[in-house]
Amino acid sequence: MTIKELKEMINLMQEHGLTELEIEKNDFKIRLKKGASGTVVQEEVYLSPKAPREERIAHAGESQQIEEAGLTAIRSPMVGTFYAAPAPDAEPYVARGKEIKSGDVLCIIEAMKLMNEIKSEVSGRISEILVESGQPVEFDQPLFKIQKL
Repeated sequence: MTIKELKEMINLMQEHGLTELEIEKNDFKIRLKKGASGTVVQEEVYLSPKAPREERIAHAGESQQIEEAGLTAIRSPMVGTFYAAPAPDAEPYVARGKEIKSGDVLCIIEAMKLMNEIKSEVSGRISEILVESGQPVEFDQPLFKIQKL
């Protein structure tokens, strides 16, 4: 999916007053949702893993180390820029030691000028934050370590 196609979807939403739009094309699925502030937020993305073999092997090694420590890794579902807070002057969504529930927003990843909320799939306590705000992240890169409660 190209940036032009994404912009067309956003324009379509604005023209017709839509608050949510879901598109599925080949191995790509996207849900665009207008947030309370009126900005469009990409809620879900599913991509087929097309990372180079070496990169997949490196991430597999990280997964094994995290699981051996009894922790769950929350991974990036896309390539983009990691943001710990909804705005530069806002408090981060989570901090080390904070208890979270499944469905809580952990961070935002900006990809193709869209802000994607990354939500926790598990309940637990943030054991470690593996990236810094503003840092680029890769597909399947571990972002957080979570100790299940």
